[in-house]
Amino acid sequence: MKKNVFIDTEYITLGQLLKEEDVVSSGGQAKWYLKDHAVKLNDEPEDRRGKKLYDGDNVEVIDVGLFFIRKK
Repeated sequence: MKKNVFIDTEYITLGQLLKEEDVVSSGGQAKWYLKDHAVKLNDEPEDRRGKKLYDGDNVEVIDVGLFFIRKK
């Protein structure tokens, strides 16, 4: 699945993205999810739930989908 994720603010955190896209049900679960599942930010491995995602960033959640961060 490929999806554009539109943000109203300057950035969104990786944990917020995972919650918003229903990959996890809470921010606390994001921490554990990232320990056990591969996530790439702009083709580089990323495991920090607080990592800030900006307009133009691409997040690949393995076995879930590819998310394109876009500013409204």
